[in-house]
Amino acid sequence: MKFSPHHKYIFIEVISFLYILLFVYAAISKLLDFENFQVQLGQSPLVSSFAGIVSWVVPITELLIAGLLLFSSTRFLAMWAAFSLMTIFTAYIFIILNYSPFVPCSCGGILEKMGWQEHFIFNFVFMILAAAGILILAGMVPKVHLISKPAALASAFSVTTLFSIGLVALLFILSEDIIHHRNNFVRRFPKHPTTGKKTILLPHAAYYIAGYDKGQIYLGNRAEPLAVTIFDTSLVEKKTIHINLPKYNFPYTVPRLAVKSPYFYFSDGNVPCIFIGDTLSWKAELKMYEKAYFSILKPIDNNKAVIRAIDSKTKNNTLGLFTFNNNTALKLNGGLLQKQVDGVFDTDGSLLYNSQLDKIIYTDAYRNEFLIIDSKIGSHTSDHTIDTTSRAQVSVASIKSKNIKTLARKPKLVNKLTATFGNYLFVNAALIGKYEPEIMWKQASIIDVYNVKENTYAFSFYIYNIEGRTMDEFVVLNDRIVSLNGRHLTIEKLKTNYYIPFYPSR
Repeated sequence: MKFSPHHKYIFIEVISFLYILLFVYAAISKLLDFENFQVQLGQSPLVSSFAGIVSWVVPITELLIAGLLLFSSTRFLAMWAAFSLMTIFTAYIFIILNYSPFVPCSCGGILEKMGWQEHFIFNFVFMILAAAGILILAGMVPKVHLISKPAALASAFSVTTLFSIGLVALLFILSEDIIHHRNNFVRRFPKHPTTGKKTILLPHAAYYIAGYDKGQIYLGNRAEPLAVTIFDTSLVEKKTIHINLPKYNFPYTVPRLAVKSPYFYFSDGNVPCIFIGDTLSWKAELKMYEKAYFSILKPIDNNKAVIRAIDSKTKNNTLGLFTFNNNTALKLNGGLLQKQVDGVFDTDGSLLYNSQLDKIIYTDAYRNEFLIIDSKIGSHTSDHTIDTTSRAQVSVASIKSKNIKTLARKPKLVNKLTATFGNYLFVNAALIGKYEPEIMWKQASIIDVYNVKENTYAFSFYIYNIEGRTMDEFVVLNDRIVSLNGRHLTIEKLKTNYYIPFYPSR
């Protein structure tokens, strides 16, 4: 069946009108809600690393094509551009559905009510319309032109299609590499990465997480330092017991329990003293007294613990290793924490021990660095969090009359809390990244996950506030996140399609 020139003209006009309507509406919708559009692109697994550029290129290109479709002299070129752009959009959705590590939320605007499958079909229909328009316009071109020949037209379709698909595939490969290895401060939030959330209300807010092991959560109590409350991962209270300590008249100021089952440490860095016992009898004996003051202690096993202390010579923060055998020995390594301002405030951070990797991890609070140290505090490697704060923004003032130093102003916090398990480091971030909704920072704590074995950024997720309060601390038990928020103790499970547990999930 042959169409008359008049029918062909009407068909081209209809296709052009539909494309103009689609592209103008889509472009204006993006520009009017530009911040949200950038946030959506920032969470795309395909183009998140290029969200800044793509967020401008797409609406400008849509408006440009719509403008070219208005004029008969440029309509043939515009139809090719429309075909290419819709092929890009269709390939984008195909990769999202079949090769992406997760499927993000669908876009808004005219397609707000569509799922990804419907969106794919919609784009494919417009691809067919553009192809039909090209064929009709090519048939109107004088035979002397190369594009009027079937072979040339088929080649042009093949090249355009391959170029469009290849461009999306290249962006996907590059974006994945940048996100995981050279991240430019763009977080990836998979859709619903946790499940099975449970919360219980504790009697008061004096509890803290003292340890976790073999499906048990140990809570210390600031109001009653020798009391230990034990929960299983279903958050059913098992028992409350009391630690049996030798009676010493120590002036405790910051007593702290740390459980490393089947052993526990009870310490106070201001006394200073360290007791070690077992979790069967809950009896402890004194292992160290007045040998070294410390601000943080993390058990490694029943006869070794890593501490952070002040070096008596340099007056800077340093890491040390206590060994408790017949004689208590302390080994300091002053070369690990690098001074940038004063050596104390600027090197503040969190100290962890990862049992699965047998590594000590120290994460700086005021800069984008964490150290991975062997358990003998000798050799180490360093890596960076995804933010760009490489130098601690700390200002220190001296009070000479009292011979002390203090912060002159509130420093810029980069990394708040940390936890580790298996191959991963979990960092409670303090700085908002690119293309993130600010409202979420008022509703939740943001956790960035790093694979310390592969030196890569993995993904981020939210731990939501409870009654308007952010979490106080958290730990990771294989694939479970345990957080404490005032009186609320919460446990939720990480989905294994985003996170690989060290042990098989139970």
